[in-house]
Amino acid sequence: MIRVVLADDQTLVRAGFRSILSGEDDIEVVGEAADGEQAVALAHEQLPDVVLMDIRMPGTDGLEATRRITTDPRLAAVRVVILTTFDMDDHVYGALRAGASGFLVKDTEPMELLHGVRVVARGDALIAPAVTRRLISEFANRRKQPAPSPRLNALTDREREVMGLVGAGLSNDEIAAQLVLSPATSKTHVSRIMTKLGVRDRAQLVILAYESGMITPGWMA
Repeated sequence: MIRVVLADDQTLVRAGFRSILSGEDDIEVVGEAADGEQAVALAHEQLPDVVLMDIRMPGTDGLEATRRITTDPRLAAVRVVILTTFDMDDHVYGALRAGASGFLVKDTEPMELLHGVRVVARGDALIAPAVTRRLISEFANRRKQPAPSPRLNALTDREREVMGLVGAGLSNDEIAAQLVLSPATSKTHVSRIMTKLGVRDRAQLVILAYESGMITPGWMA
């Protein structure tokens, strides 16, 4: 059973999401929060698999709440998906950098919402949609010329190659085909890279790939 916490300051939005999620046999809504402070408290209390987090809430907003959840070792298994009303929101990029596993626009189709919750719950990240790559490219391109991160020195040449393809938005299967590897080997490489770099999931690998200059916006687009 996938346990979900809903965090949004609009009661009707939470009710709509709850209605969609609660209709599934494998998903349970275990709490609702009207602001970031409540979301963090519920994350500690319920230890959900996924928190659907509105980025803009009064008081403690979604960005700060996301940062507090993703940096707390006690909540290492909790994944955050950002909810926003439009995809080119500066705050979304900040949330991804803070450790969110992806984002969804609030008017997403019900099937996309359910797919997103299941993807994140199994440990993957919502980075496949082109809009996510466009968002990261847009805001990464506004930053100063990136400098190579010393963290990347821990990677082998093959791991750097794999990370670049992750940053370009390729799935494990697509990376395997590109590099003529088995899907299992590709998955092992990605897992080892995340362990070496100390990142939570693929979303953070994408961010790091852009910000370190490993790839540039539009690369392999």
